[in-house]
Amino acid sequence: MAATSSIEPHSGGDARICRGCWDQMHVPIPIRGPLALPFRAFGITRSKMNPNICTICERSFRYVKKQSHVAASATILFADIRGFTHLSERIERVRLSEIVSLFQDRCAQAIWAHDGIVNKQMGDGLMAIFNFPIVRKDHAEAAIRAALDIQRHCAEALGRLDLGGPGERPLGVGVGIHSGEVEIGEFSSFRSDFTAIGGTVNLASRLESQAEAGEILVSPETAAQAGTLAAEAAARMLTLKGIDQPVEARVIVKRD
Repeated sequence: MAATSSIEPHSGGDARICRGCWDQMHVPIPIRGPLALPFRAFGITRSKMNPNICTICERSFRYVKKQSHVAASATILFADIRGFTHLSERIERVRLSEIVSLFQDRCAQAIWAHDGIVNKQMGDGLMAIFNFPIVRKDHAEAAIRAALDIQRHCAEALGRLDLGGPGERPLGVGVGIHSGEVEIGEFSSFRSDFTAIGGTVNLASRLESQAEAGEILVSPETAAQAGTLAAEAAARMLTLKGIDQPVEARVIVKRD
């Protein structure tokens, strides 16, 4: 055990070995430096979901977990640009693509900095997973911190855009977060990368749909695990589509 302690990846930063493979299998797969070169020859490279994990985590779930999907505790984050649909009717597509790229890049950097993965990118929105494949016991707190970074970085970047037209409001971002049990794995015979499904994912998505620009809506379960980050946040009772009971979400507003 002592022989491997020197290569154990640290939280955040540029890990030299895949943190997902290390956390899930305790196997050191090089992703940076000279030792990574032979692996690249076999198509094992850094993942686009998070540069601190590799494509074994992304494409070979059966190898990592020995089965096609597993139950796991995780925190799910959804983020989306507010006002994008309205804006898309008035500006050219090239300009829209630049805005989407800016948003996705800022979000990814914030999520990676807190050990999450960008699991899905859906145009002007995205879904992130925390606590798989990189394990973090404080995954609820990590997701909220990532959301705060998303709001801060996107507000700065989107606020500088010249959208044309007098009185045009700056674009903003709405975020929804929920923690709970999910089913993580490969659910298609046509694609080999993994995702998460289940009620936890659905609730996080519904929360995001209700978040105003600059808001982070956090479920009671996430707030309970996040300590002081959500302790003083205002409560908002929400009736969400597809959710039987009203949800008392915590509303965290972007900090200046």
